[in-house]
Amino acid sequence: MKKILPLTLLAALCAQSAYADTTPSQASNNGFIADSHLDLLFRNAFIDRNYRGNTETRDEWGQAAILNFTSGFTQGPVGFGFDALGQYAVRLDGGWGQGGGAGIDFFSQNQDGQSKNDLEKIGGRAKMRVSKTVLSYGTQAPVLPILNADSSRLLDETYTGVMLDSQEIDGLDVTAGHFTAEQQKSSNKYNSGLHALTFGGASYQFNDRLSGSIYASNVESVLSKQYLGMTYTQPLAPEHSLIFDFNGYNSHLNKGYAESQDTGRHNDIWSFATSYVAGMHTFKIAYQQSTGSTGYNYGGYGKNGGVGDGGNSIYVSNSYWSDFNGKGERSIQLAYSADLGKVGLPGLTYDVAYVTADNIETAETNNGHEHELFNQIQYKVPSGVAKNLKIKLRYSILRVSADASSYNVGGNEVRVFVEYPLSIF
Repeated sequence: MKKILPLTLLAALCAQSAYADTTPSQASNNGFIADSHLDLLFRNAFIDRNYRGNTETRDEWGQAAILNFTSGFTQGPVGFGFDALGQYAVRLDGGWGQGGGAGIDFFSQNQDGQSKNDLEKIGGRAKMRVSKTVLSYGTQAPVLPILNADSSRLLDETYTGVMLDSQEIDGLDVTAGHFTAEQQKSSNKYNSGLHALTFGGASYQFNDRLSGSIYASNVESVLSKQYLGMTYTQPLAPEHSLIFDFNGYNSHLNKGYAESQDTGRHNDIWSFATSYVAGMHTFKIAYQQSTGSTGYNYGGYGKNGGVGDGGNSIYVSNSYWSDFNGKGERSIQLAYSADLGKVGLPGLTYDVAYVTADNIETAETNNGHEHELFNQIQYKVPSGVAKNLKIKLRYSILRVSADASSYNVGGNEVRVFVEYPLSIF
């Protein structure tokens, strides 16, 4: 990894799958008002974590409404626009003694230990477009392997700063930015401890079978990170194919930050997955390995000693409740997915996966173990009044050996999410 990633930086302009081209050309520009959209998402979310050992059970339940306004661009060689985001949530359960789960993060807690009853957040960004290049400043929600704002909880994580996205060449998406604040999912405070984060990279769709991406980031006084991803699809027959997927990170922690965390400074983590698609069925096997003097560090908030680079910034195959990213950890996954729409149940899918891991290094052992059984069923209404209403039920069983308890805590987790998007105009 040390040799591969620096070399691939030289090929940044030939950079996992390319992101959709969402930057319209000037020829298709209908103006600031005509191309504007206002969307409302209702999200009801519940997470229950029944930990094993001495850790108390944590659960939180809330109802959210997320309003997203996206403007078009003014006409002319240089177009201008403005986007706005409003988020509101009310707590339905998870008060005294139940809320506050670090990995749940629905509602932050007051000084008396009581979770907030409700939460509101607003943001906006100004944007400018020339051809297929957009420069924006304000509230941002990047979706990148090295900086992925977490949208998997009740409210969304956001950042503040400048971001550039260019899609001038077909299939190539170049992204760069500099952020100076991070807004925690469960809090309405402007910054949760980020000083500065700079990032850049590109994704490229070589053809209809092969895509790749390369990115790098630097979180001031915390770490620097590089990412390389490749995906290749080999058709075999109608509705049959093989998919090969590689993801890898190289991370280097700042000396002061590593000392504050009492850990080493370097990590390489990579995964390789092979999936066989046969009609409604997908079978997957994946191997993942973490090496170096520390585990893979990501997410968290600076005020709590976290990295601050987004709660979803871990694009590896074996990532469910556990991310299997401990120091020295190696894991293997067997998974199965079914698209039941192909047997007369449109919108219904089922996923199950089992991941087992060993070689976790802690102060107590050089061979800690963990394993997880993941189950998820999801239904998305395909038509009618409730079209696009999505219901997701997820159940995970995670077990961690006692000598690896300083790295991770096992238990049983239940997630119930109901989302209903509405397009107002």
